[in-house]
Amino acid sequence: MRLIYIIGLFTLCLTAFLKPTTSQATHVRAGEITTRRLPGTASTYLITLTAYYDEQRGRDAANAATEVPFCFGDGTSQSVPRARRVYINGNTSSVNSYTVIHTYPGPGTYTIGATIVNRNEGTINLPPPGSSSNISFYVATTILINSALQVNSTPVMLNPPLDSARVGQKFCHNPAAFDADGDSLAYRLSTPRQGSSGNCRSQVIPVYQDPTRYSVSREDGSSPATFTIDPVTGDLCWDAPGQVGQFNFAFIVEEWRNGVLIGEITRDMQIIVVDQPNKRPLIAGAELCVEAGTLINQAIQATDPDGQRVIITAYGGPFNINSDGNPLPADLQIAPEFARLINGGVALPQPATATFSWQTNCNHVRAAPYDITLKVSDVTGSRAVPSLVSFATLRIRVYAPSVKNVTARPTATASGRAIQLNWNPYTCGRIANSGGLSDTTELIIYRKEGCTQYNPQICETGLPASLGYQRIGSVPYTATSYIDTSALRRGVSYSYRIVARNPGLASNGGFSVASNEACLELPLLAPVITQVTVDSTDTQRGQITVRWSRPLGLQPGDLGAPYQYRLQRATGLTGTNFTTIATINTNIQPGVADTLYVDRGSSVSALNTTANAYRYQVEFYYTAANGQLTRLDVTEMASSVRLSAAPAQRRVTLSWQANTPWSNDNQTHDVYRSRSGPAGPFNKIAEVRVQGSPYTFTDTGEDTFVADGNTSRVLSADSSYCYRVMTRGQYTDTQLVGFNPIINYSQIICATPTDTTRPCAPVLGLDSLNCANLTNESLCDQTSFTNKLRWQLTTSPSCDPNVVSYKLYYGRYQQDEPAELVSVPAPTTSFDHTNLTTVAGCYYVTAVSRSGVESLPSNRVCNDACPLFVLPNVFTPNGDGKNDVFAPLRCPRFVEQVDLIVYNRYGSKVYEGSSSAGLAWDGKSSSGSDLPSGLYYYQVTVRYAVLDRNAATQVLKGWVQILREGVSMR
Repeated sequence: MRLIYIIGLFTLCLTAFLKPTTSQATHVRAGEITTRRLPGTASTYLITLTAYYDEQRGRDAANAATEVPFCFGDGTSQSVPRARRVYINGNTSSVNSYTVIHTYPGPGTYTIGATIVNRNEGTINLPPPGSSSNISFYVATTILINSALQVNSTPVMLNPPLDSARVGQKFCHNPAAFDADGDSLAYRLSTPRQGSSGNCRSQVIPVYQDPTRYSVSREDGSSPATFTIDPVTGDLCWDAPGQVGQFNFAFIVEEWRNGVLIGEITRDMQIIVVDQPNKRPLIAGAELCVEAGTLINQAIQATDPDGQRVIITAYGGPFNINSDGNPLPADLQIAPEFARLINGGVALPQPATATFSWQTNCNHVRAAPYDITLKVSDVTGSRAVPSLVSFATLRIRVYAPSVKNVTARPTATASGRAIQLNWNPYTCGRIANSGGLSDTTELIIYRKEGCTQYNPQICETGLPASLGYQRIGSVPYTATSYIDTSALRRGVSYSYRIVARNPGLASNGGFSVASNEACLELPLLAPVITQVTVDSTDTQRGQITVRWSRPLGLQPGDLGAPYQYRLQRATGLTGTNFTTIATINTNIQPGVADTLYVDRGSSVSALNTTANAYRYQVEFYYTAANGQLTRLDVTEMASSVRLSAAPAQRRVTLSWQANTPWSNDNQTHDVYRSRSGPAGPFNKIAEVRVQGSPYTFTDTGEDTFVADGNTSRVLSADSSYCYRVMTRGQYTDTQLVGFNPIINYSQIICATPTDTTRPCAPVLGLDSLNCANLTNESLCDQTSFTNKLRWQLTTSPSCDPNVVSYKLYYGRYQQDEPAELVSVPAPTTSFDHTNLTTVAGCYYVTAVSRSGVESLPSNRVCNDACPLFVLPNVFTPNGDGKNDVFAPLRCPRFVEQVDLIVYNRYGSKVYEGSSSAGLAWDGKSSSGSDLPSGLYYYQVTVRYAVLDRNAATQVLKGWVQILREGVSMR
């Protein structure tokens, strides 16, 4: 034995309360940290380290491990005493619990860590051999404290992390993680860590080696070997161990809620790999989906290839049993009924069958499934041959039952028509909540138009979106009725279904199966609008005729007479600013014209049918017993047909729509056109079968209805065309089909087609210089030039001949993209480009149509300059006004810049200058003094105003003689 100390991850200032203990320096095999928020508190947690000790080679060390230092992640730490020690696996290992209550300062993310010295000896993948006992054991758990999370506990690992594996066979382990809150769990591999002495830090064990390093191949002989974890089920598999020995590895269980990561737990575990002829047993999983209240009796079957007896066990939250065999804490338990595994835990002969039995109830309902980890181990009958195990998952989803016996009947409220729903009291709402939270179960009311045959399948909760139901309200689960007053229309069948949601905590609730359908058609006691048609289109004197029916099912003498219609109007397709425009008293006697009104507007409110659609409704009043007119009901709102036009290339696209209680879909609409303006005459040009508002039609000038005359002719961009549309609609309700078809006209609208056809491109010519024919005196002393351009317009059947102007484009250099120079009206086909400093430049011309469409460019023509620059060899700068400067001989042409350098006969530079005005050297030096008579050498560099921007300069070299002293040259 040797002396060691249990060293925690905390600062040295806290070492006063640490107690050194004597131990065998080899005992920790596996472990993890779990947390549970205590009821009625916001940030107080019960924190538990579950550690698995080697009781064979490290009994003394396990005895001495009476406390472990915890770091809470908030800057504090504490030495936590052992609360419980339970022996497992024939007393070869023990499960040790270290439990502490800790209150955090407030919301935040905290990582809780614990370090134990030391790991047990002999772990192969923590080399070198014999060193694992010198490596500390560290695990950590991260929690998120947030008031929005309400209650929260980390998942607990119900399956101990100690198993045996065989060389060459695939090994799997499942932690049987159970989250009492129903949060989603995800799994990923990690690397074992060790704590740092004297502080709250940890690090990855640097000598750790992946288990596949100790593999040859997979169980089926293929390569490479794999070491993986299923992110959904948590099945950790090594396929396959290739070496006898003890191995440690780690993985992380993530906890997710509503798409947010709210915590994670690291489990560090250990397995023993043996090399025996024994083969692992096999066990089958299953998936179940049951309604709360169902008694589950699911057979679990297992076999062993060696024919040995097997022991079937199971782990999961419904058993209410922790990994050490003791009951789960009360607030994590399934209530009131827990599950049992009949014939579980005993040796069974082949074929082996155990029965998973669980009486479900409403407390068990949640969105997340329950994962039951099934484990089978073989009974080898010899201590020399370790038992092997296999795992499978029994996944069970418990959903809430449907709301029963939903019925619907018509009723009335102060706001008008209504439908009342009733149903049986909901049987799955009283939930035993933890944390003192109230039940959040609610019943959601859904509605759609039309009855729908739909029978939910097993485990099909909620309502599929494809059915078209819309949520219209919700009530507490204790309610047994609901009154729907939201935009109900007479003559329409309404289908209702109810779904219960969240029967339990907000984090683990789910949807129930949909209820039976309650379908009802409201009786028609109100009038029905049967026409809204535009008679006249005008900004001030528009006219619309509105027709409606008498109240269906109402006979003279019913209720109290007299009766009254109040016609109301609003502006726009969806307008709601209704005002009464007509009041009509009636006794609803046959033959009386009391259901028609021609709306011409008024002096106060003109009817602008040119700019607006209008919407109408009719209120119906009866005389109550007290003699007061009382509103019985109001019609559905119906608008006029609104037509719009979009001009295009020699065509016009029309679109129209209306907002009505009848349907204009799948009907034939008539399109009318006038070539003579809004006063007509109008000819029907098409019958259009329409579907899906807004409806559209494109007029290309063709007339497909010739009974009233054939007006087919290509549409012109020079003309305006006027249109109106006649719609046909129908009520689908059987009580209203007698009003079909419902005929309405739109307003009149006029439009002019566009024309994007290009004119043909012109052919351009230019009077250019002929440099070969120029003499030295040509263009003498000329400083302003003119380029004369002429063009011709080409023609083609595909071109627009209506040319109204031409655009001429010019670029000074041939490298330039010509820019617009001038626009000239047609029929002009020439242009003189004057006041140029050089004739050099390029041109093209385009034609422009009456519609403003420009042709493609013509051919490109260019003119170039004819340079000329000749120098004398003597000049007399004596001030007599004759030959006083060194300048080019007569008539230099198109010179843009001249650079001059002069040297004396000794090679010294005496003058250098540059000018864009030409060359005129006065015989002075660069300093301004007169140079003496004599012979001088020059270099002249000339840049010409030619077409090429990058044209090379001309360099002239020679001599010139300066003569002074009264010498004059004539």
